[in-house]
Amino acid sequence: MILRLAAAFLISLATTAIVGIKLIPALQRMKVGQSIRPDGPVWHNKKQGTPTMGGVMFIVGIAVTCLTAGLPDVRAGEYRHMIVFVFAFVCAAIGFLDDYEKLKRKRNMGLTAARKFTLQILVSGSFVILVRSAGIATTDLYIPFLNVSCRIPEVVYFVFAVFVATGTINGVNITDGADGLASGVTIPVVVCYMTIAVLWGVSSLGVISAALLGGLLAFLFFNFHPAKVFMGDTGAQFLGGAICAIAFAMDMPLILLPLGIVYFIETLSDIIQVSYFKMTHGKRVFKMAPLHHHFEMCGWGECKLFIVFTAVSAVFAVISYLGVLNRY
Repeated sequence: MILRLAAAFLISLATTAIVGIKLIPALQRMKVGQSIRPDGPVWHNKKQGTPTMGGVMFIVGIAVTCLTAGLPDVRAGEYRHMIVFVFAFVCAAIGFLDDYEKLKRKRNMGLTAARKFTLQILVSGSFVILVRSAGIATTDLYIPFLNVSCRIPEVVYFVFAVFVATGTINGVNITDGADGLASGVTIPVVVCYMTIAVLWGVSSLGVISAALLGGLLAFLFFNFHPAKVFMGDTGAQFLGGAICAIAFAMDMPLILLPLGIVYFIETLSDIIQVSYFKMTHGKRVFKMAPLHHHFEMCGWGECKLFIVFTAVSAVFAVISYLGVLNRY
């Protein structure tokens, strides 16, 4: 199994890098450039026009890996990695629509929040029905650290699962606001998944976790500060879909709370800022939301943001692993 995971990692790494070398000049020729939000940090204005939708490169890398290193699992009737990929790919399609709208309007406004949430809820609901019908996820909600399960009603589980999936997708998307940040934060998450897959002997989920790791490391080569390309909503929503889908495929969605702590805090900071602003008619809790922009306004550079946020993610990835260590 270790050799297969190593192969999956290398295939994804190499494919993503090769696609990236070809994709970035193509995006530049097509003028697929990022529009910078006018109310963001002023020093982000220099990023105007940087190619976006670069997440396509690791999506291709992961797809190739699932069809090669993941082929033995398919032949054995094990499809969990393909279910994860398909859900993530559909999430990426929503992100693509968002990116397309931004490019068409030439400003940092894509799909309306209502349209985006509606699509995400529909896709997440379909995914939950699929994993429940396939017997992959159960209504016995596993509680990490306590090592116990709590059975909940089907309807409650469905609402809970759709909320978690939609929240995770948007949490990763919100985190993608500084060079390399979403990639750096997500790498410890997928390493944790890969380690758990090895521990439990679930090769298919190990393969897609290793593919995510290879793809993100290759993408980071192009995306680290100063970024030559951004993943766009296409890439960020793919990652969000993959991260939550693996948790459900492992039948432990609650692991997303500690494991995705950075996504959760970033989202919470945004909610707090908007809510407080409306309640107080203009006052703010943070200098700017989400949280990484607050730290930028406090003087943090993007490299420091990357290091600190990735380190926090790594610490909680270790904690999360320890929380499920005794499940099987």
